[in-house]
Amino acid sequence: MSDEESELNYRSGLPGFLGTVDTFISKLEAVILAAGVLLMAVNTVANVIGRFVLGESIMVSGEVNRILIIMITFAGIGYAARHGRHIRMSAIYDALPVGGRKALMIFISLFTSLIMFFLLYYSIIYIVDLYSKGRVLPALGFPIWIIYIWVPLGFLITGIQYLLTAIKNLTSRDVYLSTGVVDGYKDTETEV
Repeated sequence: MSDEESELNYRSGLPGFLGTVDTFISKLEAVILAAGVLLMAVNTVANVIGRFVLGESIMVSGEVNRILIIMITFAGIGYAARHGRHIRMSAIYDALPVGGRKALMIFISLFTSLIMFFLLYYSIIYIVDLYSKGRVLPALGFPIWIIYIWVPLGFLITGIQYLLTAIKNLTSRDVYLSTGVVDGYKDTETEV
């Protein structure tokens, strides 16, 4: 099964309402990332064709790509957290017994969740500041604060994801890197 198929068929291992929230966030992330990447590709190709075939660039292309990069980046941090694909410094973690790894993963998940919610708060303050200044995008002409809405949304989704990971670790026997990824190493060797 491909990554796209597994993402579309994702069902949370969390019980009840938490599982519903987890599944909804997973589907939201999939739609945002897929749409963002496709729109950026179409926009970039159209601009290249316009520039080299017709001799004119699409005036709004740079601003549209800027919006899409922000959207993909901040939706992507939630996706990375959901799939346990975040950067880990695991020398100490790997040396611990299972109980120690579980306790450390709960602490890491809760602490990271708190940091995400802290950044959510400050990103909202930043957007309110941008709103008060009234700046607009030169080519598109709409308020610049709108393109940064993805920042607090990304921090919110990521904070929730890490919180759900902590809950998953508190309620299960195994150690989880995310709500659906059990701790362990996959064979990453590939043939050349």
